[in-house]
Amino acid sequence: MDGDKRAHEEEAGPSSVIDKTKQELTEKITDTFHDASEDEEEEEVNGHNKNGVFVPGPLLSLKEQIEKDKEDESLRRWKEKLLGCLESDLHGQLDPEVKFHSIGILSEDFGEIVTPLPVEENQNGRTLFSLREGSRYQLKLKFSVLHNLVSGLTYSNTVWKGGFQVDQSKGMLGTFAPQKEPYVYALKEDTTPSGTLARGVYSAKLKFEDDDRRCHMELKYLFEIKKSS
Repeated sequence: MDGDKRAHEEEAGPSSVIDKTKQELTEKITDTFHDASEDEEEEEVNGHNKNGVFVPGPLLSLKEQIEKDKEDESLRRWKEKLLGCLESDLHGQLDPEVKFHSIGILSEDFGEIVTPLPVEENQNGRTLFSLREGSRYQLKLKFSVLHNLVSGLTYSNTVWKGGFQVDQSKGMLGTFAPQKEPYVYALKEDTTPSGTLARGVYSAKLKFEDDDRRCHMELKYLFEIKKSS
């Protein structure tokens, strides 16, 4: 049996052994980083795609939404309050715009670090933060919605280490109306993995889309997980 096993490995060649080792290493890193609860969250976000394709209704301008049923005074006032009516936005533009002002990182390690958005072209892919292994953190966003309602705003955050994807989380932010004051939204709290394999520099891509698959922001960044002191 041992002779057959050695013969099989020699026949497979050294490259296949290296590929197998890389795969096993990636699986170990993924296991330490991935939180099982994120699978449940992803199923909730994408659940409507399993039973059928969600087709949003026709898009109306903010002006049309305000003026519809305008003879009903109480309904009109309710709509204005609900839709965050802004005089400068009543020009019939259909497509909503989400303008991101900053991204913050909240952590017990350092409090809060805020990075203005958008980042400069030569800083795209910058290291946003460093965290100790096993520490809790949250991403906090500040953004404005312009021109129209943005429906079903979602985020996805994909993480790589050493060229291998080790994690992907998705979530629903919700539907937002235009308003004068920016929205502040904190994503779900997460915990960095622990262990030798978990330490090092990671690359990530944070992306925001709405129900119509419009991409409102795509941010590439780096972060580091350090040994707990």
